[in-house]
Amino acid sequence: MRRLDIAQQRLVSQHIALPGLKKPDDVVRWLVAVQAQDYAGAKWALGLRLKGGTETVIEQAFTDGSILRTHLMRPTWHFVTPADIRWLLALTAPRVHSVNAHMYRKLELDDTIFKRSHATLAKALRDSQTLTRDELRSVLESAGIAVNGDLRMGYLMMRAELDAIVCSGPRRGKQFTYALLDDRVPQPRTLARDEALVELARRYFVSRGPATVQDFAKWSGLTVIDARNGLEGVKHHLQCEIVADRTYWFPTSIPNAGNASPIAHLLSIYDEYISGYKDRSAMVSESYAARLSGLGNALSYIVAIDGQIVGTWKRMITKNSVTIEPNFFKRLTAPEKQAVEVAVQRYAQFVDLPLVSAKASYH
Repeated sequence: MRRLDIAQQRLVSQHIALPGLKKPDDVVRWLVAVQAQDYAGAKWALGLRLKGGTETVIEQAFTDGSILRTHLMRPTWHFVTPADIRWLLALTAPRVHSVNAHMYRKLELDDTIFKRSHATLAKALRDSQTLTRDELRSVLESAGIAVNGDLRMGYLMMRAELDAIVCSGPRRGKQFTYALLDDRVPQPRTLARDEALVELARRYFVSRGPATVQDFAKWSGLTVIDARNGLEGVKHHLQCEIVADRTYWFPTSIPNAGNASPIAHLLSIYDEYISGYKDRSAMVSESYAARLSGLGNALSYIVAIDGQIVGTWKRMITKNSVTIEPNFFKRLTAPEKQAVEVAVQRYAQFVDLPLVSAKASYH
């Protein structure tokens, strides 16, 4: 397996090269969890993998609760389905609490305060009520729970998410709301810890392979020992290959995406094609990786051609149009320019706005 083959097979495994999934929750279910702290970008990450998906369709799925948004794994916000949210929280929250322990102490948040805040939030959100963060801030302050700035409030709400008290509710205009998890997921699916490890490993390597156990540990936030234990329970369903002293695991059968080339993709910030792996060398050359770091954020909006990162892009959205500004790390051939234009048009269709052309720049 050559370096380029790894990238191309990941495009197929993640349903980027073959975007045939029909509904937003199909995408989230396939990927198990989709990084979503940048909400607009996360919606595009789903749309990229949908056949004819639009932003409106994904927003409706979020409103309906067929996809939810909560903190889990590393930790950060993720999209997750109702069927998976509880067992994922049970598996990954203890690890997140270990990561957060220093901040809990720094912010003077202990189990007594969390118990009081959980009870206060549960009371405020009962009977299927949904409230914004600012509204819940007032609720907590009225209950005598100090909320000193956004950071302390953020950790109080994150803890409530991790402890399966709250999750996302429907948006109110452009504002996010919280709802009780019991209201959004009345019939939870639960798994024993060993079962959950194996389930997570199976779905990770099937949806993101070829990948290494170190990739799995980084993505899930679990220890390498846990990652190895999960892989051990599922590796008989996978195949592996050693490339450059790394063992890559992947499904026994990956569909052929065809021989068309070049094909370009505009990837979202934090897209799972990037954030799903510890080692990204299969998708970006060493010199280009350095340029990404030089731009201040290795997890930017990415332009990829045939699975290889060749630049970044910015979007400017107004009420009446969308402008895409690509920034390339190399001069493109005429076929590559055409491929990028197709990808740009696809994003404009996703947001359902006329496209205003912008001149490409080179870094």
